[in-house]
Amino acid sequence: MNFIYYYLVTAILAAVASAEEGPGAPYTRYGPILGFYACNLEIRRSVSFCKKLNYTCLCSSKNALATYAGCFAYGNRNNTATVNYLAEYCEEYGNVTISENWFEESYQYYLENGKYANEISGFNKSVPIEVPFKLPDAQMEAYKEAYKQFLGNYDDSLYYASSALGYWLLIFIICAISHWSKFLFPGLTKKLTNGPINAWRKYISMPATFKKKKTQEQVFLKIFDFLIPSRFETIVIVIFYIFILIINCINTEYVKNDPVFADKYHAQMRYVSDRTGIIATLMIPLIILLGGRNNFLQWLTGINYGTFMVYHRHIARVMFILVVIHSVGFTVLVKDCFASIAAETYFFWGIIATISGGLIWIQAMLFFRRRWYEIFLLIHIMMAALFIAGTWIHVDELGYIWFVYPAVAVWCFDRLVRIGRLIAFGFPKAEITLLANDTLKVVVPKPSYWKSIPGGHAFIHFVKPTYFWQSHPFTFVDTPDDKNIVLYCKVKGGVTHSLYQLLAKQPGQTTRMTVAVEGPYGESTPAKYADSAVFIAGGNGIPGIYSEVMDIARRLPADSSKVLKLIWVIRDYSSLTWFHEELAALKNTNIHTTLYVTRPEVSSSSDVDKKLEGKESNDEDKESIRSGLSHIEFKEGRPSIESIVADKVAESSGSVAFVTCGHPVMVDEIRYYACQQIGNAENKRVDFYEQLQIWA
Repeated sequence: MNFIYYYLVTAILAAVASAEEGPGAPYTRYGPILGFYACNLEIRRSVSFCKKLNYTCLCSSKNALATYAGCFAYGNRNNTATVNYLAEYCEEYGNVTISENWFEESYQYYLENGKYANEISGFNKSVPIEVPFKLPDAQMEAYKEAYKQFLGNYDDSLYYASSALGYWLLIFIICAISHWSKFLFPGLTKKLTNGPINAWRKYISMPATFKKKKTQEQVFLKIFDFLIPSRFETIVIVIFYIFILIINCINTEYVKNDPVFADKYHAQMRYVSDRTGIIATLMIPLIILLGGRNNFLQWLTGINYGTFMVYHRHIARVMFILVVIHSVGFTVLVKDCFASIAAETYFFWGIIATISGGLIWIQAMLFFRRRWYEIFLLIHIMMAALFIAGTWIHVDELGYIWFVYPAVAVWCFDRLVRIGRLIAFGFPKAEITLLANDTLKVVVPKPSYWKSIPGGHAFIHFVKPTYFWQSHPFTFVDTPDDKNIVLYCKVKGGVTHSLYQLLAKQPGQTTRMTVAVEGPYGESTPAKYADSAVFIAGGNGIPGIYSEVMDIARRLPADSSKVLKLIWVIRDYSSLTWFHEELAALKNTNIHTTLYVTRPEVSSSSDVDKKLEGKESNDEDKESIRSGLSHIEFKEGRPSIESIVADKVAESSGSVAFVTCGHPVMVDEIRYYACQQIGNAENKRVDFYEQLQIWA
């Protein structure tokens, strides 16, 4: 028989099975009712009871019902679910109500009057008969096994997709236990320095995948820029890829002499196409959740937003690969009648969703994100919305719409919370000043209820017609009176560059502008529980580092033996001007501060800097700066990260925590050398926390 006939019949039956209640119907689990579908197709292909095929006639025919009863009895498929399902089917599609005990009556009638084809004179399957029809056992067995594989694959796919989500649940549970143990049992955590724990932390949980390459951008063939996750993240991702490969390959065996599909190729193509589509659909809510700013898992697990974005991207890539396999598979299956099938609403929107996913995958490459972030963000949101809409319409009548609802709910919740945060904060006038070293100082009045998170960050909108819709994340510090937050923004491209150009023309390089602030996000690290906490910042990475170490210092009792150290690596002395007030405030704390000036002979890096300072760079009075900050130790030259880490561990009386934010090279070096110190001679606990978050 021509494959198209087989395909259209099974496709229609599968669609009817999944959408028995129309659009928005919940998923139907086929396991208990496989017997109905196997018998339904077998009977319709083998015999006729009505001149015109319809369920009104079939459900009204006692011979047809008896034939169904006999088929159900084979292999004990006459369970309550199957028997009741036929009654519901007749009510829904034939508008016929049959008695509750129809099976017992019909089966008895079948046993007394049923006949095989060779017992019916002049039998022709297209000519209606007036007796119950007995199907050959071998044929019923073939249909039973074929449908067990075909429709059973829908159930299996749902279970496999759930197991993939369960994998991530397990990862999050492990991370949550690790995270909360540091807060709930800090004393115990500091003592966990035995061999297996040290090995896990030194070789798995803390290091980069390859030596010092975690936050540094890698380039392949000039346009294929990428970031390498940490070793733990890489292991988690690789296992997930392998797991997805396995669950999409297993249990797709061909049933010998399959009466549903024409051959092994088309059968397995259908199994894999269904499997990949279902698993991809169930991944969507998780992808949306991990990509949102208001992700409750951040608080629950302690995983930072940057790591969640790593997982978000990789799960999304896996999902898109599955979508492509699903789409290509069905395109091959219907190639002989593609034009007519593609005109169907559900199929057409499936194509739209696939194309949208492909555009997201291409424009989300790091090469584009880094160079045209604003354009990337706009296209990303538009294509994601189109992808969700296309998926919604595509699966609406296939029983999987209930797995799309959570994705939309999560997305809407995140947006509503973000809008609520913006409205609650208000739209104050911020004072924006262009400082030396291409830095913008943004002083924002904050509401009295708004509590800062030391080491946290906030997203700020600059309310101007050309870029009010954009938001950018920055760490911040509180002013001494706790009435304002101060954000220090490094001038790069996009909004910050536009502000730079605006401020460079203003008197005093200062202006006032309406802003909107969303946050705070993030949380402080557990460094406060270590015996020695070493905070290392580079360049504009100082605000978050400073706010956290200052918060710890303020909360320490007077007799505390905890050691706090702050190290800031800057390019030149002019870099101090924009953070001078904060550095001066360190004088009244027990924070031992060291500043490394890598190029002390340079004072200003641009003409604007010189204009701001009011004199040429050679006139900069280094000694005046140093004497004004006498409580800070100054060192000139590039620091040896290896020596700093080793010295701080050696100097500590117990556990040591390193917290860092700055240039990716510096952050990767601190991570690397901190890992090397795990299992040190005195067996002191060494922890590493990274505030630098690479999102774009």
